[in-house]
Amino acid sequence: MKNTISLNLHAYWAGLKAVIVFTVIVIVYTFVMTGIGQLGMPDKANGSMITNAQGEVVGSSLIGQSFTDANGDALPQYFQSRPSAASDPNKDEDSQGYYAAASAGTNKGHADADFVKSTTELRKTIAKREGVSVKDVPSDAVTASSSGLDPEISPEYAAIQVKRVAKERGLSEEQVENLVRKYTTGRGLGFIGESTVNVVRLNLALDELK
Repeated sequence: MKNTISLNLHAYWAGLKAVIVFTVIVIVYTFVMTGIGQLGMPDKANGSMITNAQGEVVGSSLIGQSFTDANGDALPQYFQSRPSAASDPNKDEDSQGYYAAASAGTNKGHADADFVKSTTELRKTIAKREGVSVKDVPSDAVTASSSGLDPEISPEYAAIQVKRVAKERGLSEEQVENLVRKYTTGRGLGFIGESTVNVVRLNLALDELK
């Protein structure tokens, strides 16, 4: 009986020591990695936050935003983001999109009748708004990303918005095109992925033009 108790105590103590050791390892690892992040790449470690000229945080370069009015209509002085399927269940339908806690795509394919109808109607709306042909509206203008949080659009979608934004802000198209180029990121290593334009950064830069 004593041997059984002794063996059990040894087993419990061994288990407790393992828990203590691994807890310390996890805590130390967390502090070390946090320290490395804060020292080596503080911007990314803190969420790639974007601040305006007054130093106020206005968003993250990693998460998109809606540039629409209370009715969900596009604000003409801003470049528009791609649609978002990440909806906040606590807000009404017109306020939804880019809700990080509900990151998700639409999960609808090209065979889905509702998907085809909504993208066709949206493509027509965008074509009318930008004064271009329906065939000139790129796919990212009418489809959500897989995360629903994508802050970027294709250069093609940005290009058809230049004329409208320039007119609304009293700027030349060349000025707006230069800003678009500034906030365009090329392919990774020159061949991975596609070039993209960060809409959040671009619109902030437009607001801060003197």
